[in-house]
Amino acid sequence: MWPPLSLPGCRRLAVLDALLGSGDGAESGDEKAYRHTSTEEEDFHLQLSPEQVNAVLRAGESTYKILDLDSKVPRSVLQFESNQLAANSPVEDRRGVASCLQTSGLMFGIFDGHGGHACAQAVSERLFYYVAVSLMSHQTLEQMEGAMENMKPLLPILQWLKHPGDSIYKDVTSVHLDHLRVYWQELLDLHMEMGLSIEEALMYSFQRLDSDISLEVQAPLEDEVTKNLSLQVAFSGATACMAHISGVHLHVANAGDCRAILGVQEDNGMWSCLPLTRDHNAWNEAELSRLKREHPESENRTIIMDDRLLGVLMPCRAFGDVQLKWSKELQRNVLERGFDTEALNIYQFTPSHYYTPPYLTAKPEVTYHRLRPQDKFLVLASDGLWDMLGNEDVVRLVVGYLSEAGRHKPDLTPRPTNLGLMQSLLLQRKASGLHAADQNAATHLIRHAIGSNEYGEMEPERLAAMLTLPEDLARMYRDDITVTVVYFNSQSIDASYKVD
Repeated sequence: MWPPLSLPGCRRLAVLDALLGSGDGAESGDEKAYRHTSTEEEDFHLQLSPEQVNAVLRAGESTYKILDLDSKVPRSVLQFESNQLAANSPVEDRRGVASCLQTSGLMFGIFDGHGGHACAQAVSERLFYYVAVSLMSHQTLEQMEGAMENMKPLLPILQWLKHPGDSIYKDVTSVHLDHLRVYWQELLDLHMEMGLSIEEALMYSFQRLDSDISLEVQAPLEDEVTKNLSLQVAFSGATACMAHISGVHLHVANAGDCRAILGVQEDNGMWSCLPLTRDHNAWNEAELSRLKREHPESENRTIIMDDRLLGVLMPCRAFGDVQLKWSKELQRNVLERGFDTEALNIYQFTPSHYYTPPYLTAKPEVTYHRLRPQDKFLVLASDGLWDMLGNEDVVRLVVGYLSEAGRHKPDLTPRPTNLGLMQSLLLQRKASGLHAADQNAATHLIRHAIGSNEYGEMEPERLAAMLTLPEDLARMYRDDITVTVVYFNSQSIDASYKVD
């Protein structure tokens, strides 16, 4: 999302372009055993066997069944499948799944970092706590405050469902807990017996966490480690898309260019895609209009340059990125406090035409959807997936994955379908002979995102090449890709309508 680094020499690019076609994307990787970083064209060769390709693709996958979790409301979620493929090194995407223990809601999040992974990591660890606290009743918040005052254990807030490679989630550091406590104290002062609505909770939580990230780096901190981490979090950035599911109530909050879509199967068997988010970027006319309304007319031509915010950032909404939110004076004052910005890899810049900050916001767009029996699955993913596949492509691929032998899910039995989908399924079945059947829909999507040609056909050579790219080239051809696919329980959803 930030301006690309200088490109390697043309000789080796020609070899790669012959295999992959020119592209732009990400920087890698978790699977260093299968990579090398030679700069000579003659040293570049495909070195992954089909088994190694599968090992790389499946390293980050996870599957969870939700049926056995205690719940005050019928579970509308059967299970979810998730995976992540790095391009940056270290990977800058994060993902999170947690059960909100005080409200019985399930929360799923995709967080796409840029300028480093620090902000995405912080948001992935903290945002769900803000949402959970926002949804607590006045009585529960009083219990939380009472426990803090009397130095007793807090009520459990979240049950995290971990993925491979996740960092250890702390309950929250002392500084972060202090800010979370200030937030719930302010909620207590509102004297709302039932807490915020889910829409309000999502809206306020995004903005409040972003505000706290900004304040933490401005506060005097004696602990050098905490101080440096706060700076990295604030000066890097992250887009975020999260879903809250409680019974048949689905809310999605999005800030940036991650995306959420629903796979829908009508009674006649036809499949369709229902988008739940809009990308906040230069191609979103409503977003352009918002930016122009918030700044003087004299800046109309400079707010977006080269399809980027102020010419530097692709998404128009994000956490962190204080260099697009703070005044120049505040940035200077903070950075002059003895930080070793070079050692901390802080990307400093002053964009041209930086006149009336803030230019960036973490305020999300919140969408509500009441789940119906025909809503079969939800896909949340970072823009690394959507750069490669369209919404309808993603739905077709998930349906094709479900149609493979042994992959039928409850309530997802295939029915007669349209010719376009049949063509897609035939292509997938033709390609299925080239690899063992995927056991995870997110893995299936990532495989096809980086391994399919322009006609939607899987090309083993292309797939292997994309996974073998040296670290200094991978980011030019693909981005980090993080995907979570959530399957719904149509029977439970249908039963809720009959009760109503």
